[in-house]
Amino acid sequence: MASILDEYENSLSRSAVLQPGCPSVGIPHSGYVNAQLEKEVPIFTKQRIDFTPSERITSLVVSSNQLCMSLGKDTLLRIDLGKANEPNHVELGRKDDAKVHKMFLDHTGSHLLIALSSTEVLYVNRNGQKVRPLARWKGQLVESVGWNKALGTESSTGPILVGTAQGHIFEAELSASEGGLFGPAPDLYFRPLYVLNEEGGPAPVCSLEAERGPDGRSFVIATTRQRLFQFIGRAAEGAEAQGFSGLFAAYTDHPPPFREFPSNLGYSELAFYTPKLRSAPRAFAWMMGDGVLYGALDCGRPDSLLSEERVWEYPEGVGPGASPPLAIVLTQFHFLLLLADRVEAVCTLTGQVVLRDHFLEKFGPLKHMVKDSSTGQLWAYTERAVFRYHVQREARDVWRTYLDMNRFDLAKEYCRERPDCLDTVLAREADFCFRQRRYLESARCYALTQSYFEEIALKFLEARQEQALAEFLQRKLASLKPAERTQATLLTTWLTELYLSRLGALQGDPEALTLYRETKECFRTFLSSPRHKEWLFASRASIHELLASHGDTEHMVYFAVIMQDYERVVAYHCQHEAYEEALAVLARHRDPQLFYKFSPILIRHIPRQLVDAWIEMGSRLDARQLIPALVNYSQGGEVQQVSQAIRYMEFCVNVLGETEQAIHNYLLSLYARGRPDSLLAYLEQAGASPHRVHYDLKYALRLCAEHGHHRACVHVYKVLELYEEAVDLALQVDVDLAKQCADLPEEDEELRKKLWLKIARHVVQEEEDVQTAMACLASCPLLKIEDVLPFFPDFVTIDHFKEAICSSLKAYNHHIQELQREMEEATASAQRIRRDLQELRGRYGTVEPQDKCATCDFPLLNRPFYLFLCGHMFHADCLLQAVRPGLPAYKQARLEELQRKLGAVPPLAKGSARAKEAEGGAATAGPSREQLKADLDELVAAECVYCGELMIRSIDRPFIDPQRYEEEQLSWL
Repeated sequence: MASILDEYENSLSRSAVLQPGCPSVGIPHSGYVNAQLEKEVPIFTKQRIDFTPSERITSLVVSSNQLCMSLGKDTLLRIDLGKANEPNHVELGRKDDAKVHKMFLDHTGSHLLIALSSTEVLYVNRNGQKVRPLARWKGQLVESVGWNKALGTESSTGPILVGTAQGHIFEAELSASEGGLFGPAPDLYFRPLYVLNEEGGPAPVCSLEAERGPDGRSFVIATTRQRLFQFIGRAAEGAEAQGFSGLFAAYTDHPPPFREFPSNLGYSELAFYTPKLRSAPRAFAWMMGDGVLYGALDCGRPDSLLSEERVWEYPEGVGPGASPPLAIVLTQFHFLLLLADRVEAVCTLTGQVVLRDHFLEKFGPLKHMVKDSSTGQLWAYTERAVFRYHVQREARDVWRTYLDMNRFDLAKEYCRERPDCLDTVLAREADFCFRQRRYLESARCYALTQSYFEEIALKFLEARQEQALAEFLQRKLASLKPAERTQATLLTTWLTELYLSRLGALQGDPEALTLYRETKECFRTFLSSPRHKEWLFASRASIHELLASHGDTEHMVYFAVIMQDYERVVAYHCQHEAYEEALAVLARHRDPQLFYKFSPILIRHIPRQLVDAWIEMGSRLDARQLIPALVNYSQGGEVQQVSQAIRYMEFCVNVLGETEQAIHNYLLSLYARGRPDSLLAYLEQAGASPHRVHYDLKYALRLCAEHGHHRACVHVYKVLELYEEAVDLALQVDVDLAKQCADLPEEDEELRKKLWLKIARHVVQEEEDVQTAMACLASCPLLKIEDVLPFFPDFVTIDHFKEAICSSLKAYNHHIQELQREMEEATASAQRIRRDLQELRGRYGTVEPQDKCATCDFPLLNRPFYLFLCGHMFHADCLLQAVRPGLPAYKQARLEELQRKLGAVPPLAKGSARAKEAEGGAATAGPSREQLKADLDELVAAECVYCGELMIRSIDRPFIDPQRYEEEQLSWL
C-alpha cells in the first residue's frame, strides 16, 4: 500500500514551483506567490544510538531527557541525555533469579520504579545511587503506574496509582528522603482502591493514566486486556483532598463506564498525546485486540472524557492472528505500532500507513517503544541496540488531508504560514460554499484568494447574487494598497452602483421594507467606513454623479457631509429653498469661504439670521468680502434691509475695531441713506484729526453734500481744516455752529479774525440784527468796533455803537498805560546794568606765589594761567585739556582752528614797526593774534570748569572711561 507521505511528496513535487505568469494563491490580488519549497525530509527519521550494551537490554524507559535501561538482571544504566558521555551504572544487588519485569519513570525523570518478576519493586531516585526496596509493595506484580503530574516533584511523587497483574489498583506515595539507618522508608503508604474485572473476574491493569482537568476535576483511565475504564470526579474535601480515594469511592456501588472489545491480544496499551509539558492531554490511542481506538480527550464533558472515537483496524499483516503489535506511541497526527521486526506509522486522520520501517535481523527482535513527552523523541530497542526517532514537521501535509475532508478551518490552521497552500484551501472552500449556495461565505473566501477577479465577479453575476458580489468587492477593496488608486476607484464606483440599484429595486416594495432599511444601513456603513475613506475621497466626483443619476438626494447630502464637502451640502439646501438648513451647516462648520460664497443668496431670504451668524463668526470673517452681498441686498432701499447692513457694519467698527477704509465708507453711505441721525454722531465719534479717521474725507464730504446733510459737511470741513468753507456752510445752518468753527484755528489769529468778520458781515447784512452783531463783537476779542462799522448801513445811528465805542476807547487807554509802565521798567533795568558793568571793571584777584593749579597741582605762576571769580585757578593748557571733552563737536572744531591759527601767527613786540604794519593790515589780512586769543578765551574760559554748566552736564559721565575700564580694573589687581 502506497503511503500517504509518498502521495504528498509526489503532489508537492508537481506543484512546488509556480511558473511566471501563472496565477498563484494565498496573497492579495496585486501579486503572485513564487514558492520554492525546501528539500523535504521524512517526518520520522530513525537513528541508531552508538551504544553496545555489555549485557542484553531487558527494559528501557525515557522521560525529561533521562534514559534508564536494565542490563541483564542486576545492572541499571542511567544516562542524562544532556550529558550522554557520563553514564551512571547502578547495581541492583540481586542474588536470586528474579528478572526485571517492567520499569516506570515519572514525568520529571526523578523517580524510577523497577518491577521484578518475583513480585518485588525497587525504587531509585535520580539524585541517589541507592536501590531501595519497597516493602509495602511486595507480593504485587506491577503492570502499570499512573503518575501524578499535578503534584509530583523531584523529591516526592505525590499520590500515584499502581496497577497490578491481579487487577488491583493501589494508591501510593514515594519520597526521595533516605534518612539514616532507621530513617523513613521511601514508600509512605500503599493502600488498595479498586479492582478491575472482566467477564471472567479480575483482569490485569495494563495501563493507568491519571490527569487533572483545568476545572479541578480529576480523571483516571485504566485499561485491561479488553476493557477501557473511566473514573471521573472531584477530590473530597479534607486531609485526603489531593488523593484518589474519594474519586474511586464514588464507584463502590456501581461500576465505572467502560469500552469493551471482544478480541484479545492478551495485553493492551494506552498512549496519550500532550501538546506541552504539564498541560492536559488532547488525544488518546488504545492498542487492543480489534485495532486501535483513537479519539480526543475533552475534560469539560461531564459523562465521558472520550469524544470523536473511532477504531482504526490494524494494517494488513498486523493483528492477533498475524504479527501482534508490541507497543504503541501517539504523536500529534500519527500513532506508531511496534512489531517484532518493524515500526509502522498510521495517520490518525485517514488510517493510512505512512511509514513502514523494517529493522535488520542482526539486532534481534524489537522489545518495546516509548516516548519522551518533554522532547517528543521516540525510543525503540532490541536486546542489543537502541534506536531513536526524530519527528520533524509532522503537520506539514495535514492541511491537505483536512482539505480532502472539507474541514477547511483546520486546513487553514495548519497551512497559515504557507501562502500557496493557504490559497488552495481558500479557493476550495469558496467553491464548496458556492455549490452549497452559501454565497456570502463564498464571497469572503474568494476575496482572500488569488483567483482571477473577473472570473469571480462574473460567477456571482451569472448567479444573480448582487449582495455576495458586493461583499466580494468590499473585501477586495479593503485589501488594496495605497498605490492602487485605479483599482480602488473602480471598486468603489461599482459598489456604489450595486447599492443604489438594490435600494431602487426595494424602495417601492412595502413587503421589503425591512430589507430596504438593512440595505440602506449597509450602504451608509460603506460610505462612512474609515477603511474606505481614502478611496471614497479619491472617487467622490464619480460617486456624486452616480447618486445624482439615481436621484438619491438623501445620500448625496449624507455622502457630502462624510467627505466634508459642505459646499455641495449648502448648495443642495439652497436649491431646495431650505435656507435655514443651509445656514445651520455654515454655522456648524464655520468655513469663511463658504460664507463668502453663499451669503449673497442667503441674505435675500434670511437676512437677520445670516447677520447673527456673521456676528457669531466674529473676526474669522473678512467684512470686506461680505460688502458685495450687503450692497446687493441693501439696494432695495427698504428700512429693514438697510438696518441689517448697518447692524453688521456697526459690529465690525465698534466691536471688532475694524480700520479698513472701505468698511467705514460703506457704513457712512448706509448712515447717509437710511439713518441720517446717526451720521453726525459717527463722524464726531471718529474724531477731528485727519490722520486718525478711518473713512475717506473727500468721499464723506461728497456723500454728505449729495444727501444734504450740512452739519455733517461742516464737520468734515473742520476735519479737513477748511475753516473758511466750514464757516460759510455753517452760516447757512446755524450762527452758533459758525462761531465754533471760527474759533478752531487757534494759532492763526489773522484767519480767526477773518472768519469772525465773515460771521459779523453775515449777521449784519443777512440778518440785519445790530444787537446780535454787537454780541458777536463781544464774543471775539480780535474784532474791534472799527472792523465791524463798514458792514453797517449808513442809516444806522451812533446810539447803537455808543457802548461799543466807549469800551474800545477804554481798552486803548488801558493799553497805552501798560506800555508806559513797561517803558519805565525797561529804563530802570538799563541803568542797573550800567552800574554792574562799572563795578565789574574794577574787580580784581590776588595770586600768591604758593598758589597752585587746581588740575595739575603745580605752582600757578610758572605758566600762563586763568583766575576765575569763584577762586579756582588753572594753567592755560590744563584748563584747555579739562574743557575740551565737554565741548560740543562744532566748538571742538572751532577750538582746534583757533589753536592752529595762533600757532601760524608769530607774536610781535609792542610798538615795533612790524607791529604797526600788522595792525594796519589786520583789517584786510584777517583777525589779529589778540582777536584770536580773545576768541579762544571765549571758548575755554567763559566759565569755571568746576563751577559752571560744564560740570552739571557731566554728572552722568562715568569716572572711568568704559573703553579703559578693563585696563583700569587689571591695574588694581
